[in-house]
Amino acid sequence: MVGIGNALVDVIAPAEESFLLEHDLVKGSMTLVETERAIELYAALDRAVEMSGGSAANTVCGVASLGGRAAYIGKVTGDDLGDVFGHDMRALGVAFNRPSGREGTPTGRCVIVVTPDAERTMNTYLGVSSELCTTDLDEAMIADGSVLYMEGYLFDRDDAKAAFRRAAQVAHANGRMVSLTLSDSFCVDRHRADFRELVQESVDLLFGNRDELLSLYQLESFDDAVDALRAECEFAAITVGAEGCVIITPDDILRVAAVPVDKVIDTTGAGDLFAAGFLHGLTAGRDLATCGRYGSIAAAEVISHVGPRPLVELRNLLGDG
Repeated sequence: MVGIGNALVDVIAPAEESFLLEHDLVKGSMTLVETERAIELYAALDRAVEMSGGSAANTVCGVASLGGRAAYIGKVTGDDLGDVFGHDMRALGVAFNRPSGREGTPTGRCVIVVTPDAERTMNTYLGVSSELCTTDLDEAMIADGSVLYMEGYLFDRDDAKAAFRRAAQVAHANGRMVSLTLSDSFCVDRHRADFRELVQESVDLLFGNRDELLSLYQLESFDDAVDALRAECEFAAITVGAEGCVIITPDDILRVAAVPVDKVIDTTGAGDLFAAGFLHGLTAGRDLATCGRYGSIAAAEVISHVGPRPLVELRNLLGDG
């Protein structure tokens, strides 16, 4: 699969609820911040773990961990954080081309505050990642991938929207599947009309969670939102927290239970890794129930520790023999 998204370096830190209040953070949200705000929050943290990140980057790394072949398209600068990002991706077996120049807008980063209830609050400085445009697309790479996976977080700028539409055109012209993750209900609120248009015209498979789906259609009933989605996109995988996921097709609604964990430590990356598991199953020719199970296995592993990437080889957890 080929993923397109915001190439960021994650800064993940545990903190008490009081930290959110002190710094005026909306719990569970993803907030875009400027450089000064990113520096302020980073300086206020007692301790943190730093690693390459970004939603779609987490997903393609999950696919690689599951034994699939993955590539990533995202924009970094040739600065220190850009070096870290590129090295991490390639070390995990993901194809990624990093620029050599060190000038220009810095590589983006995301400060993720994790409270004791495992909820994550994200404050993102997009940096150069948000400047991705059609000329940054590797169209040959997109044409080679079985599935194109696009990250909703990247959808904030007109250039990125044009890149999404062009990437979808290239994928469809080569008989490939196009998928989109809604990423965050706050993100959906900002771009509802554009998301609806993209889903109707270009998306074969939609990923999201219950809140994102309700936000997309501005409805209070999940069943009503499912009906609305079916009218625009026939195929979707929607996560519903501890209940697992709902897979929506033209003819059926399939519910797949979540894989239980002893203790939820950090929900960062849960949706990203669910998509990884689902897409790996899909590209491997598994039935939809198995795809949902793969997604749940991958999500369960990542919420059992701090950080959005698996700590073990996910392929060893699938139980396929």
